[in-house]
Amino acid sequence: MSAFASKNGRAVHPQSPPSGAAPGGNTELASLFECPVCFDYVLPPILQCQSGHLVCANCRPKLTCCPTCRGPLGNIRNLAMEKVASTVMFPCKYSSSGCSATLLHTDKTEHEDTCEFRPYMCPCPGASCKWQGSLEQVMPHLMSAHKSITTLQGEDIVFLATDINLPGAVDWVMMQSCFGHHFMLVLEKQEKYDGHQQFFAIVQLIGSRKQAENFAYRFVIRGLDSERG
Repeated sequence: MSAFASKNGRAVHPQSPPSGAAPGGNTELASLFECPVCFDYVLPPILQCQSGHLVCANCRPKLTCCPTCRGPLGNIRNLAMEKVASTVMFPCKYSSSGCSATLLHTDKTEHEDTCEFRPYMCPCPGASCKWQGSLEQVMPHLMSAHKSITTLQGEDIVFLATDINLPGAVDWVMMQSCFGHHFMLVLEKQEKYDGHQQFFAIVQLIGSRKQAENFAYRFVIRGLDSERG
């Protein structure tokens, strides 16, 4: 294999993403559920100390006593607070980064796992870069910290996978800019124990998962004597 060609499929019309925000959020009521240690929210199942103080599930295993009264933590379920929690609209944990969504506690974790305001890891393959930041900071980071990555313009691009015969695992990385978005393309070569080579191609939109749903992508990999799509 001497070349790696990729072609971008047509983007479908973008759909307006749901706001994720629900009306009627009660900030004062939600504040009653703040953990005194990390200031995140105490969500069901809610356990209290003997004096009725709450602490979140993440902090609780790290404590030996109640952080408020220094009494025993205990394993008493506070069913009344759990019932109240089922009606409270909690702000997203990334509200300080710009997210305005308020959600029931049953929807909170799922939203935060894909929230566009969550911290993003560096998308470059390998574990050498430990950078993380907002979605808007990803491209500036790539341009300043990974200057060796070339960016090609247009919906149809071609780039060469050089040094294809180097032993061991090898990655080739390229950025593609089209339709007002940036895509990271990765071609990865792995060596199998029987001496054969395996190639894997990956494309990643530098954007949200909702935005990624609007695109289809096509790879064409050309070798010395064959073409595979």
